[in-house]
Amino acid sequence: MEMPTSPTRRRSVAAVAGGWRNLLLPQLNRQSLYVYGSEIAVEEECIKQRDSGILVIHPFSPIRSYYIMCMVAITFLNLIGIPMEIAFLDGESGVGWEGFNVFSDTLFLIDVALNFRTGIITEDNEDAILDLKLIRINYLKSWFIPDVIAAFPVGYILLIADLTYSTDNNSSKTSRMVRILMFVRILSLVRLLRVSRLVRFFNEVEKVSDANLEVVRLLFRVLSLFMTIFLLCHWNGCIQYFVPMLEDFPADCWVRKENLTNASVVEKYSFGVFRALSHMTAVSYGSSDSPTSKAPCVCFFSSSSSSPDNTEMWIVIISMVSGALMYTLLVANTTAMVSDYDTTATAYKDKMNHLDDYMTFMKLPKDLRLRISSYYQARYAGKWFDEKDILNWVSTSLKDEILTIMCSKLLGKVSVFRNCDRSFISSILPHLQHEVYQEGDVIVQQNGPGDRMFLIEHGQVLVESLEKELCDGDHFGEMCLLHQGKRLSTVRALTVCRLFSLSVTSFKEVLRRFPELSKNMDKMAENTNTSFV
Repeated sequence: MEMPTSPTRRRSVAAVAGGWRNLLLPQLNRQSLYVYGSEIAVEEECIKQRDSGILVIHPFSPIRSYYIMCMVAITFLNLIGIPMEIAFLDGESGVGWEGFNVFSDTLFLIDVALNFRTGIITEDNEDAILDLKLIRINYLKSWFIPDVIAAFPVGYILLIADLTYSTDNNSSKTSRMVRILMFVRILSLVRLLRVSRLVRFFNEVEKVSDANLEVVRLLFRVLSLFMTIFLLCHWNGCIQYFVPMLEDFPADCWVRKENLTNASVVEKYSFGVFRALSHMTAVSYGSSDSPTSKAPCVCFFSSSSSSPDNTEMWIVIISMVSGALMYTLLVANTTAMVSDYDTTATAYKDKMNHLDDYMTFMKLPKDLRLRISSYYQARYAGKWFDEKDILNWVSTSLKDEILTIMCSKLLGKVSVFRNCDRSFISSILPHLQHEVYQEGDVIVQQNGPGDRMFLIEHGQVLVESLEKELCDGDHFGEMCLLHQGKRLSTVRALTVCRLFSLSVTSFKEVLRRFPELSKNMDKMAENTNTSFV
């Protein structure tokens, strides 16, 4: 065997770089392994990022995972608390809530800045974009403006206004303070745009999760739907109370009818949500009569009133429309979940059920059952498909293109094929067999027949006689294509390995169609020794 000269590359990902920079590098999880293919490939991504010398947060880094979890919680609390503050707290939110507002506003401003130094996973999940210029262009063209608007520091304005006018007893300044606070409270509605960040954070949580990808997608779709409906009901309930409050609670508004003007926040909120749900579900319980309030609208900077309008009637209409939207969301998402039902995952489960029945019937030992189940998971990743059948469905041209993308680079590194004609390489590709080995499996046994060579797509193996490790892109056993003999060493899988194998029989079958190349191969065999793994 022609042994690669690259040094041993097996080391933990955590040891690639030192100190706090480790937090910026990709971690090993199900998604990173899905994107990069193996632990070695993830490690190479770490080395690539470290060698660049640029401080970029990798989308699969630990710090990004923790940050996303934190931001999901903060964003959801904002989307609950902001309407509550505007509608019910009436400027008496207290130091704790003001502190939370300032903290969350600061965090969202920091988030805008961090997005300029956070890598991006492309739509096809092939690689992470870590170039600062590309990150900047992508962010400026997409979510920069909505994020800046949503991060508007209303908390700072409220805090400054409160500190400026809280100790002032002058009636005119106090009146001005009330108008400023009213304006700022309306302005703070822009922070509800943070709902877009919540949706994007949920998508990112799915990417960094170490759970089964299909299960995570379904879980977060259901959770996202539930949270959307909850926020819709919550905001509607707050609006029910907020609009009469703007009009200083007209005599015929529902708040006065229910004697809630001096009630607690919990009681006001409960009635508001109950009223909203009554309209949204089209039950109209407790609201059999049409709204009658015709109180004038409030002008924030003037004591004069505008012409009367049916404000409460429009609030009811908005509630009904939002209820229709809620039903639409439920039906659309339920339909999407049914239509997106993963048939390949279902087929995989059916196969695994048959396999479990077989293993139980044959009374196989528990350890062997676990290894068989682990093999199927490593081989098919939870989805059942027939590769040969799929390749037979496409045209010959597409089939050659697929195989070229999968294997041509691997073949190009083998000395036997290095100077071969492209047509010969294309003829070899369909004869490559995809194989998966688990950690500890013996791939070739010493003194066994040298009947095929191997190309390592992903994984790590140990050549025991040489105590040498091979990994992604390496190969072994290629000399058996030129000489027939026995294996000189045992090769064992150190990790889950995805390999391509080429049998001697298939190689010679293709070689017969290329007489000139066959002569060159014979000369190469004469000039090389018969030592191979």
